[in-house]
Amino acid sequence: PGPLCVEFISSLQVLWLSPTRYFLVGSNQAQTKHRVLKIDRTEPKDLVIIDDKHVYNQQEVRDLLSRLDLGNRTKIGQKGSSGLSRSVTAIGIVGFVRFLEGYYIVLITKRRKMADIGGHSIYKIEDTSMIYIPNDSVRVTHPDEARYVRIFQNVDLSSNFYFSYSYDLSHSLQYNLTLLQRPYELWSSAASSTEDEVHTKSKQDSFDIFEDEGLPTQVVYGLQNEPYYKYVWNGKLLERVKDIVHHDWLMYIIHGFCGQSKLLIYGRPVHITLIARRSSKFAGTRFLKRGANCEGDVANEVETEQIVHDASVMSFTAGSYSSYVQVRGSVPLYWSQDISTMMPKPPIRLDQADPYAHVAALHFDQMLQRFGSPIIILNLVKKREKRKHEKILSEELYPAVINLNQFLPPDHCIDYIAWDMARYTKSKLCNVLDRLSMIAENVVKRTGFFVNRSDFYSHTLRPDDRWGDVGGHITASGRLQTGVLRTNCVDCLDRTNTAQFMVGKCALAYQLYALGMIDKPKLQFDTDCVRLFEELYEDHGDTLSLQYGGSQLVHRVKTYRKIAPWTQHSKDIMQTLSRYYSNAFSDADRQDAINLFLQVFQPSESKPHLWELPTDFYLHQRSTMSLLQDRRSYTLWWSEGILSYLPVAYDEVPCEQTMKKVEVKRVNRFDESIDTYTEFFKPYELTSFDDTFCIMMTNSAREFMPKTVGVDPSPFTVRKPEETGKSVLGNKSNKEETPLQRKTAASAPPPPSEEAISSSSEDDSEEDRDDDGSVSQRSTPIKLLTESGESSQPVSCLPEDSVYSMLPPQVDSDSRDVFESHVMTGRGQVRPLCREDMLMYREYVKNRYM
Repeated sequence: PGPLCVEFISSLQVLWLSPTRYFLVGSNQAQTKHRVLKIDRTEPKDLVIIDDKHVYNQQEVRDLLSRLDLGNRTKIGQKGSSGLSRSVTAIGIVGFVRFLEGYYIVLITKRRKMADIGGHSIYKIEDTSMIYIPNDSVRVTHPDEARYVRIFQNVDLSSNFYFSYSYDLSHSLQYNLTLLQRPYELWSSAASSTEDEVHTKSKQDSFDIFEDEGLPTQVVYGLQNEPYYKYVWNGKLLERVKDIVHHDWLMYIIHGFCGQSKLLIYGRPVHITLIARRSSKFAGTRFLKRGANCEGDVANEVETEQIVHDASVMSFTAGSYSSYVQVRGSVPLYWSQDISTMMPKPPIRLDQADPYAHVAALHFDQMLQRFGSPIIILNLVKKREKRKHEKILSEELYPAVINLNQFLPPDHCIDYIAWDMARYTKSKLCNVLDRLSMIAENVVKRTGFFVNRSDFYSHTLRPDDRWGDVGGHITASGRLQTGVLRTNCVDCLDRTNTAQFMVGKCALAYQLYALGMIDKPKLQFDTDCVRLFEELYEDHGDTLSLQYGGSQLVHRVKTYRKIAPWTQHSKDIMQTLSRYYSNAFSDADRQDAINLFLQVFQPSESKPHLWELPTDFYLHQRSTMSLLQDRRSYTLWWSEGILSYLPVAYDEVPCEQTMKKVEVKRVNRFDESIDTYTEFFKPYELTSFDDTFCIMMTNSAREFMPKTVGVDPSPFTVRKPEETGKSVLGNKSNKEETPLQRKTAASAPPPPSEEAISSSSEDDSEEDRDDDGSVSQRSTPIKLLTESGESSQPVSCLPEDSVYSMLPPQVDSDSRDVFESHVMTGRGQVRPLCREDMLMYREYVKNRYM
């Protein structure tokens, strides 16, 4: 199968003609195919667009523009501009919008590459341009037009909006690759039913490079899939032209977060990508959007996907890719908070009685259709409070889940996990991350994760008991994730982000094990890999918190590990004040901008203005304005056909309904529109290396490794914070440490202190160390070798009965000296041997003498 999109546009030029038309010329990356849009400027309030169906080459489009320029030159003595002139150069269309006057076109003028997945680039919008289409001679002015324009532009498109020309960002990697792996018979039947089919045997439609040699034409199927509009933020802006223009002009953008980090495993590049998609349904700010609307869409709903792939092979068909998806969102009930009292924590109130859990049924119906089963709810709100606040939501959500489960088959019931995370955090005897680690292990084993390759032979050589218990759906080509974890607290910010990080950390270990990168599905804290992943998740949490709450995270992973520095407390206070100020004074304006951008509110002369509405409740709760014609069943609350395919998601099943969303096109596999090499790599042209390979990498493992990476370059080795180039506490490593100190620190693990024991997770338990023999998790054993010139001091404090009694008789004194030199600190002082030292020495003796 071909790529996810048959053709894609990468650069646009807006050429304007005064006073009658705009000509929008788009081209592909190789500048070999061009399309033209004609936009009429004589209509004061209507949008008239003509799509030229012809595909021009470079010379043809030059001739076309020269003829247009010549035909529109003004005669001598006439007023007005002459000929055709360029207005703006852009790289994508956001959409078309109208307020009270004529239409505007919103164009992307600057971009920055943020990630690369399978050769498909993901870009962040850096700058946009908003151009008024009608000519000034036909413009009918309105006094409130400028105010609407300012409100619309309050949505900063240069802040965390992402797009891709050839990759569908609204769907998960599992969906996109599952779509490509469907059999050719299915695509051929679908292609025969489409009107836009391209027969490659015809010379008029495509060029056959094997024609002279008598070889058969190599036909592949290019796919054009319909996006998942729930996570598309410019869907309404493109709705007016969606059925008029060619699909290559339509470029859908998502809002949320995208970051990619590079992990080096002994020189082998592995990219970890984190993509967060914010829902455009019932979107808004913290206190103004709570709970759910009448259609089952909840506030602050974000789908987070972590993708791990071997960066040495880019192809989707030949490369190794894995992904894991989890969701956060507000409690799916009718509830809100009154912010008129100016309190830091306004009281929670239930707005409507919902005895049959109708709105929760609509929400979980969407999740079953997109993710399959099981749906696991992790509810982190408080259980015990002096005055009822968060507890109100738990008391309403749990009966709703019980009511819905009684109609589902027992194998596909919704799982409900309630855990008071805030209460555990205050307790000195309980470890929050231990509990989260246990929950994460159980969740990942039940839902499984996506892998596009079958099990590696390394899993047979190094089997693990945990691998056999992993759920999901196993296919001939790999594994599929079935079901999803849905995490929520009240705001779905601080506690939720830490819980999602722990689940993502557990899933990352299984993903790396599935791709053959590590020898067991377990990752330790204080390793380069986990530090890199933690920074990626904290950037993700800060971004989402700014978008919904108005400030960065207040409580982070370090806070729950109880290793945060004292300076963090003052930052937390500032973030809390910033969040309070944003919620009290600026959230109303931001909410108006979001409602206008998403076209939830459309200005009209016959209705009040946006700023005159006392509330936007009726904009998001449309069913309250009219009686429903068809009422859903309270018992059979799921959509038709979903149960027959569970646990696999209905959207990923090749059935008749899902095939209607896919357009199939037969093309030559060497066509420029689908051949990535021909499209992007042009060795005969002089290009800039930075322009070709520039990518905004969030983090790299090199930032966390010690200076002497040659001693132990594994990103899975536990290191002290001061040993790393980028400390987890924010402190840089000491530049004046001696070579002996750095060498010892990199090769020998430190003794566990009381603080480390109290903040360690389940990964660092004693039982785990007994099984593994060391705290370093790598595919190669530790080499306890010293340089010939290195001197070792006699160890006088070693207890004979604890270590030397373990040695076989053939062990000589030289090997003891080698071992003794590895248990000394950097200052040349001797410390007592701990349990890790004995286990490490036992492993060393076993590898050398037994």
